[in-house]
Amino acid sequence: MAKESRTKRINWRIVLGVAGLAVVTSSAAMAAYKVRRFVTTDPQFTLSRDRKDAFRIEGLKYTARAKVLRIFATDFGRSIFSIPLEDRRRALCEIDWVEDASVSRIWPDRVVVRLHERKPVAFVLFHPGVLLIDPQGVLLEPPPQSQFAFPVLSGIRRDDSLEARRERVAVFLRVQEEMGYLMKDLSEIDAGDTSNVRVVAQVDNRAVELLLGDSDFGKRYQNFLNHYPEIRKRSPEVKRFDLRLDDRITARE
Repeated sequence: MAKESRTKRINWRIVLGVAGLAVVTSSAAMAAYKVRRFVTTDPQFTLSRDRKDAFRIEGLKYTARAKVLRIFATDFGRSIFSIPLEDRRRALCEIDWVEDASVSRIWPDRVVVRLHERKPVAFVLFHPGVLLIDPQGVLLEPPPQSQFAFPVLSGIRRDDSLEARRERVAVFLRVQEEMGYLMKDLSEIDAGDTSNVRVVAQVDNRAVELLLGDSDFGKRYQNFLNHYPEIRKRSPEVKRFDLRLDDRITARE
């Protein structure tokens, strides 16, 4: 009998403990509900379209402001705590010029968007227009009234995969790095065949086409410049040269 009585007392303790936990959990849930309802309905948290400082965009230079505002169009007039921040961030990253973004709520009624824009490195010529391309191979529409001083990267086709474009841009960047200050002479780099890079350079006020192979770009170009006065005397009409063999420069008709 004593053992049975102790068992009953233990069971009652468990029941009371569970009941107490249920009350605490219910109270917490109710409190969370009230807080959620308060921050999503109280007017002090409303994102106003009329206040200039209510919605701020940082890092915007080439991205169209209208494209950013369109993503948040349904959020104005509502609580900032109703905005699905991650959804808005993903939508921002779909804009061509946006590489990464963040969206923050600023107490009590402001939103700040921070953009990390893509950095183009070259022009790409497509009929009938011109695009820009970044190191990741992403094609970008030139912003209105923008000015860039880049060489042309040729060998890129519209139907190329992103991976293929990225590979060609990587070759372009290798050429740029190895050329150093001599890069100023180049108006076009053709990386369509990554094993045989072709460049167009301005030498003594005339355009020459040079085949550089797949390595030692700066070294081969500098060697060409060192011998160019003699080359021009011998072959004044030739404008295409093969520099792929380090011990010779071959004129190509």
